[in-house]
Amino acid sequence: MRGVKIPLSRRAVLGGALTLALGSGRGREVLVATNEPWATYHVKPLLAEAARRGWRLTQLVPDRSKITPGDPVPVATLADAPKADLLVVTGAGDWPADCAARLRRTPLAASALAYQVPVEAPRAKEIRPRLRLITASSAADARSFGAYFGTRRRIEVVGSPQTDDLPARAPEKDLVLVLTSVTHPDGTGTSAPGTQLLLDSAGRLAAAGKRVLVGLHPRENRALWEKYEISSVSSLVASARAEAAIGIPGTVFPLIAAVGTPLVGCTDPALTVPEYLRAVCSSTIAEAGQAVSAVSDARLPDPEVLADAVGPVGGSARRLLGAWAGAL
Repeated sequence: MRGVKIPLSRRAVLGGALTLALGSGRGREVLVATNEPWATYHVKPLLAEAARRGWRLTQLVPDRSKITPGDPVPVATLADAPKADLLVVTGAGDWPADCAARLRRTPLAASALAYQVPVEAPRAKEIRPRLRLITASSAADARSFGAYFGTRRRIEVVGSPQTDDLPARAPEKDLVLVLTSVTHPDGTGTSAPGTQLLLDSAGRLAAAGKRVLVGLHPRENRALWEKYEISSVSSLVASARAEAAIGIPGTVFPLIAAVGTPLVGCTDPALTVPEYLRAVCSSTIAEAGQAVSAVSDARLPDPEVLADAVGPVGGSARRLLGAWAGAL
């Protein structure tokens, strides 16, 4: 795709050397602002690479009221944020746009750490002229993220940091992973339609003798799913145990396909997601009665579709922070 830059091995080596040179004098201060202001789980996979470089990543939050005690991601408000070398926005929602407006003198980059719909965001025009860098996880993600920001400029494809340590697949007979989204919007972010369809589908699967394991979205209401086993590990790790996964298409879908677990999408008519999240599904269903056969017949997508949606696997956190270093 024109405008998408896929990293080459030599370029990655040179980028790493540049990063070491840039980081040799002092640690870097990087602020991150997301469309889900208190959702620190997007930043958490970057902490180890940041520590290795001697950098500090701090997520900007409106206040600390919704931060879980013991959360490893450092947070700060605009009033007490450290002076930063770079502000990274993961979208153009009100919170990242407000942060960019307040921090006008701070260099600015945009990185897709979660999917965005391929429609220009109302406040993208406020952020777009200042962007030194745009990154995305894959070619498909780059197309969507570029449309979201209303730009055709080059986008650096770095992969998803969550794929840096993919689990080895060891499927258990009749185990189905149910991937939830968020049923009710709250102060931390919005919701996705389709939960009733997914709940009904889980019930049909259990009645058919399938073992249902729930991969709970970090912001989902646990009480809705307590009749089933809820995974104690991330959905990505849990997917290695499953014969198939079913859920409302989201950011984790291509990553689970990368593990080797086929997916079925529950697609409510009101659901709006990028097409590549549907493309990695073996099939999509609109009625719970279709769930059992869809899961039984689930297959992985073609390799070309998978590569387009997933991007490079391994070393993605290094590539992402290396791209940020190059923007300084």
